[in-house]
Amino acid sequence: MKLPGGLKALHYYNFRLYFSGQAISLIGTWMQRIAVNWLVYTVTHSAFMLGLVAFAGQIPMLILSPYAGAFVDRHSRYRTLLVTQIASMVQAGLLALIVLTGFYNIPAIIFLSVLLGVINAFDTPARQSLMIVLVENKGDLPNAIALNSSMVTLARLIGPALAGILLSSFGEGVCFLVNFLSFIAVILSLLLMKIKVPERKKHTEPIWKGLVEGFNYMKKHRGISSAIGLMALTSLIVMPYSNLFPVFAQTIFKGNVTTFSWLNSISGLGALFGAIYMTTIKPGKSLLRIIVLSSLLLSVSLMFFAYSHSLLAALIFILVGESGMLAQIAATNTYVQTNVDEHMRGRVISYYVMAFQGMQPIGSLLVGWSAHAGSAQATVFLEGLAGVVIALLFIPALKRVKRMSLEKQLHRNN
Repeated sequence: MKLPGGLKALHYYNFRLYFSGQAISLIGTWMQRIAVNWLVYTVTHSAFMLGLVAFAGQIPMLILSPYAGAFVDRHSRYRTLLVTQIASMVQAGLLALIVLTGFYNIPAIIFLSVLLGVINAFDTPARQSLMIVLVENKGDLPNAIALNSSMVTLARLIGPALAGILLSSFGEGVCFLVNFLSFIAVILSLLLMKIKVPERKKHTEPIWKGLVEGFNYMKKHRGISSAIGLMALTSLIVMPYSNLFPVFAQTIFKGNVTTFSWLNSISGLGALFGAIYMTTIKPGKSLLRIIVLSSLLLSVSLMFFAYSHSLLAALIFILVGESGMLAQIAATNTYVQTNVDEHMRGRVISYYVMAFQGMQPIGSLLVGWSAHAGSAQATVFLEGLAGVVIALLFIPALKRVKRMSLEKQLHRNN
């Protein structure tokens, strides 16, 4: 059966397995994220503790991502992904066990968050680097990335909604248990793949040399380094705003776990709209332009969200802002993956992962401290304002990249 153009990557058997398995697993992952945030804020009533737990879960990405990228370039991406998914399942099982039995405290949650962060530092570059193998034809890679983003954001929509129902009815432990069980789907999908694992060239030089090579490669490719640089600053300053959702739900809008669930679900819906838009992008469309415009859309929306007087208005601004956030993430990922040389893929993607996820822990800690010392509303407004300034400052750099690309193309034609 011929698939529509927006679904062409699903033509590949291995990608269909990956897509379906990850879709189920990520719903569980988002349920766990929501339940952890709600549990921490319910126990501590501290915006700073929300930031601290987020910091603990994401800081390994900042520290380990470059090493993990070099590791992925030296070893089987498929086997690395299989191991990290099994390890993630064990982490979710431990979290479910201590909460359901009542033997938990904030230090234990922080420890398990750090453990998951270490696992994800290796999981993300392995998963992103495997994409080109799953679709086989590089021309279908942008569609696969866009479909993957759509799947992730659909999970962001469904996961928080289910978490809200289970949190109000059964508590946090059940959410963690569902996440534990959801890993069965992704592990099974990996085992069923008919995948030809590429032979990896044996490396004798120290792994740190690979890290330096990846960094030098990025420096020479200004488009890649500029896109990753903008992502890093956006992740550091703007994206951590969602850690304050429990504060907005309970303190600003005087709501409960249902209000918290709405804030998270509507952000997932907005991200889904952004992902759907990215599936419609035709070859030749300027991804760098999309990156800057979507960053501006996210930042301006946050400024309006910060001082919204009604929940409905807040939900609308989150919807619009998250669509911009997803478009920036997907456009950056697509630009990097379609412009990087294959032998450098794992290392360069690890720097992208470090920019996207590794910078957020520092931002989460700063945002949590700022909201604790001042107010959540003022903090989010300043995040949005800073995001606007950052995006505008990157416009000249991205224009230079576009001009250099045109000059190279003219040179080749001559």
